[in-house]
Amino acid sequence: PDASGTTMGSIAPTEASATSRSEDAKPRRRRMVPRLTGEPKRDRHREGAGDAGSEMVPLSANSDDDWAADEVVSVDKEPLLPTENGELDNGDSGLKGRTRAREGNFGNPAPEPLWSVAIQVFVPFLIAGFGTVGAGLVLDVIQHWQVFQKVSELFILVPALLGLKGNLEMTLASRLSTQANLGRMDTAAEQWRMATGSLALLQIQATVVGFLASIFAVVMGWIPDGEFSWQHALLLCSSSLFTASVASLVLGMVMIGVVILSRKCHINPDNVATPIAASLGDLTTLALLALVASFLYTRLGGQEWLVGGILVGFLLLLPLWGVVACANPHAREVLYTGWCPVISAMAISSVGGCILDFAVSRFHGIAVFQPVINGVGGNLVAVQASRISTFLHQRAVLGTLPASDPAICINPCSAFFGKSVHARTAMVLLLMVIPGHLVFTYGIRLLQAGHTSVTPIFLVVYLTAAVIQVFLLLYIAHVMVHWMWTRRVDPDNSAIPYLTALGDLFGTALLAISFLLLSAIGDGDSDVGD
Repeated sequence: PDASGTTMGSIAPTEASATSRSEDAKPRRRRMVPRLTGEPKRDRHREGAGDAGSEMVPLSANSDDDWAADEVVSVDKEPLLPTENGELDNGDSGLKGRTRAREGNFGNPAPEPLWSVAIQVFVPFLIAGFGTVGAGLVLDVIQHWQVFQKVSELFILVPALLGLKGNLEMTLASRLSTQANLGRMDTAAEQWRMATGSLALLQIQATVVGFLASIFAVVMGWIPDGEFSWQHALLLCSSSLFTASVASLVLGMVMIGVVILSRKCHINPDNVATPIAASLGDLTTLALLALVASFLYTRLGGQEWLVGGILVGFLLLLPLWGVVACANPHAREVLYTGWCPVISAMAISSVGGCILDFAVSRFHGIAVFQPVINGVGGNLVAVQASRISTFLHQRAVLGTLPASDPAICINPCSAFFGKSVHARTAMVLLLMVIPGHLVFTYGIRLLQAGHTSVTPIFLVVYLTAAVIQVFLLLYIAHVMVHWMWTRRVDPDNSAIPYLTALGDLFGTALLAISFLLLSAIGDGDSDVGD
């Protein structure tokens, strides 16, 4: 320290910095670094809380905190959501309040107008919906391909691999949206660090989940018949690994670009990132799976080394991705703690795949609607879960619910008809189900795709199943995200995988029940697509 007590390498806060801050319209935040050894411990208090939702944190004496201010950093963008005031929601002024300040809390954002939420969500929702329609058209065609006829276990892989967008890409979108809304992706260095760590993490998760999904498909195909084909097992594992890894890499880069662009355009990425991930995810993943599986199937006659080489190659890349991911603190935390939701979601989606494998052999018309109903439900519940997670991150410490949102389990009426911001958003999302499905269903009809006539009875049964699915998912999302928050589990990393997997399971099961009911009352398939 020099004579004034200022540590070398640090810039002590001065009255001049506060004065220049009040004169300069550009918001600033103080970059925090660990306190140097031997430096006296000092307190910080908040000032300027009303300035663009940012906080100045001068240092004073008598603190147990081990952080010090390194410099004042200019922030090019204000927090995306406007702030009503700078006060923390639950009134903590002690260590928790200082922790939130250190972690970049911007205060209490004012709720978005419902019309703004509806517009921001509905346009990406329609785009995502047409992506799922495209996936449905692809599934309707490839169900007749030789590889899907001979290796029917591929149908078990379909929901699991399509669910990767929920397990991985949507989780990435939610995590990045929260970081962007907290102002932690404003500089090029922050964006690059977040991008490299996130992509490496995606590759690890995609490889592991894709391999486990293929093993599950092999076992479920072996149990009923009692016959094991190592060629089919090799085909399933290689196809699953290639599809999961390549699709996750492409979609991960798209997600990072979408979040950064949304931030620059002052659009809440919570509303647009997850639907766009879904719009590209289903179609890309399903088309890639079909092409890769068909290509590898033609090589089983004498070029098994190629099929096995793909499998070994992706597994050997795991250590490289691990080194890159561990260098990023955000990715490292998820790498150590984020496996349970991803693997559990894969297992849940695979159960839905077993239902699809059973149903598609009896009702060819189910293939074109399965990606649509599952995709719509997953898109809407991912938006709700991402918004609730951001709401909690901005208002409370992980483990403590804010005073304005104290309940975990509420009755369904309050979840949809209450006065809270979550209830209003849930109702807006639920009201999108019927118009959206009508657009998608008549789009399929105009294309003369599928094997089912779109009759009034079919529409009533199908739309009822879709509304029940989304109603259940939105309610479960409210309970699950709040429950995870109180257990100190970050919902950005854990909630969406479970919710989208449940969406796959509910959607496939309700769709199969709908077709069984339609068949029982005489409104069955009419082979429209043939």
